[in-house]
Order: sequence, then structure tokens, then C-alpha cells
Amino acid sequence: MLEFHRIPLDRVDWELLDSYADRVVMQRRGWLEFVRAVTGGEIVIAQIEQAGQTVGFYSGILFRRCGVPILGSPFRGWTTAYMGFNLHPDVSRIAAVIGLDRFALRQLGCLHYEVMDRWLSAEGLSGESVAELGIPFRIVRNLGTDLTRSEDELFADMDSACRRAIRKSEKSGITIEHAEPAGFAEEFHLHLQDVFAKQGMRPTFGVDRVRQLIKHVYPSGDLLLARVRDPEGRSIATGIYPGFRGFSLFWGNGSLRPYQIHRPNEALHWYAMRYFKQQGIPLHDWGGRATYKAKYGVSTFSVVAFRKSRFGIIRYARDLAEKIYYYPRHLRRARYKAAVNAH
Repeated sequence: MLEFHRIPLDRVDWELLDSYADRVVMQRRGWLEFVRAVTGGEIVIAQIEQAGQTVGFYSGILFRRCGVPILGSPFRGWTTAYMGFNLHPDVSRIAAVIGLDRFALRQLGCLHYEVMDRWLSAEGLSGESVAELGIPFRIVRNLGTDLTRSEDELFADMDSACRRAIRKSEKSGITIEHAEPAGFAEEFHLHLQDVFAKQGMRPTFGVDRVRQLIKHVYPSGDLLLARVRDPEGRSIATGIYPGFRGFSLFWGNGSLRPYQIHRPNEALHWYAMRYFKQQGIPLHDWGGRATYKAKYGVSTFSVVAFRKSRFGIIRYARDLAEKIYYYPRHLRRARYKAAVNAH
């Protein structure tokens, strides 16, 4: 039986939390401050105890949607991949989920909560045992690259077209640099708009989201801001990659269509992979299963995401809101593809 006790924010020992081997970048103070800024919520840090001994911590954000109190760790739409728990190695993460259920619904009085822990792997659990919890869950399948291998091995695992694109970018005379934060959000979002415009769409978030990310996370050193310049010195692509201890993450990148001949996107990703490998980070997470990512020589891994509502109507409203938000985007993408194929 694990017990959760919320810690006042001014009493949180951030260095202690960061010392946990399973700590991820989205649990760090800067990232939590970023999510608090974009949601208007409260940071929740809870000490987890077993038989009176501290065995870990939980990180999340308490916010309200249409007046409903919700605990997210994380929540859909936050551009945040994982949060969850930091635990001693011999403590069960499933037991932590059970403890979170009581903490969220009873102690905090939330009507809905969600949690996706990076290390709660679907491969190590049976579907039957998870289902017995009585907490609705889904399996999230993502893509990753093992950075402990040599650069030659990483490059060889990419498909031939991707390798050719990277070689072409190198021969074209482009340069890739670490960008300073001033003005980068606007530059990145401009590039991102061009990517979405190609599909007749708009980005899922505004430039202020990027400003807040850089403001709160960049000072910690957890954020790689990368820029590609063409041979004439023009900025033609940008990328954002957070990373800390156990893994790095592809958060987003954008590029200008007139300069795709230089293959800046492949060059950016290869640059980020090598950068984090040099930092000693063992895994690069591609942040989703988009088909174009397979060419980088990735492998699939799965995590379990839990979400529960106190009342069925709240779960229905949450699912409906998600469909309303995302369905028009899928419809516009389908219409765009149909128009392209028609020509």
C-alpha cells in the first residue's frame, strides 16, 4: 500500500527529485513551470510512502476544464510526452498507479486524472493484470533509437534513402548550429507554419507555447535549439529537442519548402542524435509513430497510459472533446491528399 502526501511547492527538494535515476525531463521543475504557464494550473508534487518510508515522488499538474478539476501527468494537448513517478527500483509502478487513484479522486477531489509514466512499459505487464485494476488504460506505441551504439551503426541502420539525404545535405554546404533563445520561438513557428501549410493545415499550438517552453526549460540546459542555414546563410529549418538523463525527445521541427533540396530535416535529426549521444543519453524518443520516422532506423516500444473519471459523463465529455478537436484536422488532411492525388 503506497500513500501519497502532497508537498507545498516552497518545500519541494528539487535536487532530491532530480537525483532519481528514472527522472525524465518533463518532470523537472522547468518543464512543470512551462506546463503551469500554458494551462494556468498548479504544480502537484507528492511524496510517496510505504510503511512510513519515502519510496518515491509523483509529479503532475492540477487544472480545471469547464470547471472540472483534473490531474494530468501529462494530459493530451500539453506537448508533453511523459510524467508520472520517480520510484526506488524495488517499488511497483502498478502499485503507484493504485495509490495515485486514491490520491487524485479522494485527497485532491479531482473528477478525472491521467498518467503516462515513461518506465511503465507495456512489454513488462500482462493485459490481464492491468485490466484487473479497474482503471481504464491504453497502450501507447512509440519509436526510439538506441544511442548506445556507435555512430557508424546508427547511420547504417537508417534506410538507404535517408542516408543519401544526409550525405546530400552535407555536400550542399549547409551548416547546423546551436541557436540562442532570443527570437528562436518566432523563427521556429514560422518554419512550422510552412510544414503545416503544405497539408492545408495550421500548427496545433501558437508561438506563445514555444516562447513559454524556451523561457522555462532552456535555462536548465535541457533543451537543444538547432538551426540549419543554407550556403548563403539563410535560416531554412529549426528543431527543438529536450533531453535529460535517460532519454532525449524530438519535440518538433519546421523547415521552408523552397529549400528542401538541401534536405535540412534529415540533417537536423542526425545532428540531434549525435549531440545527445555525446551527452551520454542512451535513448532518443521520436515522440510518436509518424510513418516518416521509420527511415531513421528506429525500434518500437510501448508504455501504458491510464485515465479515469469519477463519473461516466465526464469520461464521455473528455473523449468527445478530443474527437471534436482532432477530427477536423484529419478531415482537412484527407481532403488535401485527395486534391493532390486528383492532380
